[in-house]
Amino acid sequence: MTIRLGVIGLSPGNGHPYSWSAIFNGYDVLEMQECEFPVIPDYLSKQSFPEDCIHSAKVTHVWTEDRCLSRKVARATLIPNIVDRVEDLVGSVDAILLARDDAKNHFRYAAPFLKAGLPIYIDKPLALSVADAQAMLNLQTHHGQLFSCSALRYAPELNLDTSQRQMIGDLIEINAYVPNDWEKYSIHAIDPVLRILGDSGVFTAKQVLLEGNKTTVCSIHSSGTWVSISALGVPDAPITIDIVGSRGDKRMVFENTFRAFRAALQDFVDGVGMGDVRTPPKRLLAAVQLIEIGCRP
Repeated sequence: MTIRLGVIGLSPGNGHPYSWSAIFNGYDVLEMQECEFPVIPDYLSKQSFPEDCIHSAKVTHVWTEDRCLSRKVARATLIPNIVDRVEDLVGSVDAILLARDDAKNHFRYAAPFLKAGLPIYIDKPLALSVADAQAMLNLQTHHGQLFSCSALRYAPELNLDTSQRQMIGDLIEINAYVPNDWEKYSIHAIDPVLRILGDSGVFTAKQVLLEGNKTTVCSIHSSGTWVSISALGVPDAPITIDIVGSRGDKRMVFENTFRAFRAALQDFVDGVGMGDVRTPPKRLLAAVQLIEIGCRP
C-alpha cells in the first residue's frame, strides 16, 4: 500500500516543500523553474525521474498559509489536492511532512497531528529548547510517531565507515562548521557529529563563544572527545567536519543534498510502514540540548 503524505509549508527562506515533495512525486520541469529557490531545480535536474523517486509513498495533499503558494507547490511537484485548513489533513493522509524550519512554530503545527496519532516528520531543528522538544514528545500517542533530524545525518560523506575509523583510531577532537545562523543551521553539524560519536553519552564543560555573527559551542563528550561546533554566520561556507584521531585525521565536506534528503525521507516512511522508532527521543533531546546552549539571548 502506498503511504499518503500531507506536506505543510512554507517558512521564509525554506524550500523543503518543493524538494521533499519532488522526491516522492517527481516534478514538472517548467513549473519548478518558478520555484523561489533556484538551487532546488538545479540539483533535481541532476537526478533521473521517476527512477530516483521514493516509490513507497506519495505526497497527496498540501497546505500553506497562502493558497496561491500552495498552488505553486502543487503544480511544481504534482500534488493532486490542496486543502484550505491545515486540520483537514487529518483523515485524508497517513502521515505528515511538517516542512517548515521555523522551530518556534513547530509545536503549534505539530500538536493536532500528534494528538490524532499521525506520524510526523518535523523539519530541523525540532525545537530551540529541551522543554519545547519534550512538550512535543509528550503528545505522542505511540513510540516513534515523531521523526526529526537534519538530513545531513544520512549523508555518507559526513560519516565514518569501519576502515576510516581504523585509520583514524580513537577520536580525540571533532571540529564542525556550518554556514549562516546557529538556531537553524547548527543541527546540520550536531546530527552528523552525534552519529559519529555513536548517539550515546553526554556533553560536559560547555563553553559558548560569540564573535560577530559567529557562534561556537565547545564541549567534552563522555567518550573523552573534544567537540567544537561553529555556525559561521555567513551564507557560502561549506558544511565541514574535521576529525582528529590517535592515528590520523580526516576532513569531511557535505556534497550531495538530494542524496541526504532522500535517505532521511526514506527512513521516515520506512518507519511509518513498519511502526519502528527511527529517531529515539534521547537522541532528539541531546541534539536540542546543544542547540539551546548556543542560542543567543
